[in-house]
Amino acid sequence: MKVLIIDNEEQVRSGLVSLLNSHCPEVEEIQEANGVGSGLAAIEKYSPDIVFLDVEMGDGTGMDLIRKLGKFNFQLIFITAHNKYAIDAFKFSAIDFLLKPIDADELSQAVSKAKKYIETKNLSEQLQIMQESLGTLKGADKRIVLKDAEAIHFIKVTDIIRCEADGPYTKFVISNAKAILISKGLKEYEDLLGPFGFLRTHHSHLINLKKIIRFDKGEGGSLIMENNDHVPVSQRKKEQLLEIISKM
Repeated sequence: MKVLIIDNEEQVRSGLVSLLNSHCPEVEEIQEANGVGSGLAAIEKYSPDIVFLDVEMGDGTGMDLIRKLGKFNFQLIFITAHNKYAIDAFKFSAIDFLLKPIDADELSQAVSKAKKYIETKNLSEQLQIMQESLGTLKGADKRIVLKDAEAIHFIKVTDIIRCEADGPYTKFVISNAKAILISKGLKEYEDLLGPFGFLRTHHSHLINLKKIIRFDKGEGGSLIMENNDHVPVSQRKKEQLLEIISKM
């Protein structure tokens, strides 16, 4: 595979080259660029399979480069300093990213995933969702990308009824659609969806508060969702849930 690194920090580029050479044997060729302008020229010249793209550079941003590029057929992995706002956007869109300083194991995993999705045609829509997340879209406008073993799904957050832990996986139950099983833990989605009206009611359950039909108080309490699913409420979460319901 051919790799292009676009980052304005020479130290980051050289460090990434070293890690790729030592941990990613599938990478056969590595090229470098130090900004938006040189990055666009390098993409046209080298036709990379994977592009590592810095979020902030001297002559613009990674998204500036993507907008100028238009359509493309490489896999994209963003490189970023720790910024929760940007990281949440990456998670919503399921676009890979690496935090500086770059960890060798995380790099190896990202390259392996990129190789797997090298023929994926949905990256442009994933980028659109990332831009939505970085913008001001809320509520009904918000979407999330969910990748399972079969497909890449683009789901409105408001269509999610609940999420359920299934070992190291998370099952998404969605209005008028088949459930989707994702190979990430429930805690990650609790953090991601919490600001959009989702509550962890039990160690295995995360629910969309707007999808509750009824709360049965007996036997510790359980919620009946709009699809008639029954979701348990732990004693520890019961008081918090009742307080939220009283304000709805």
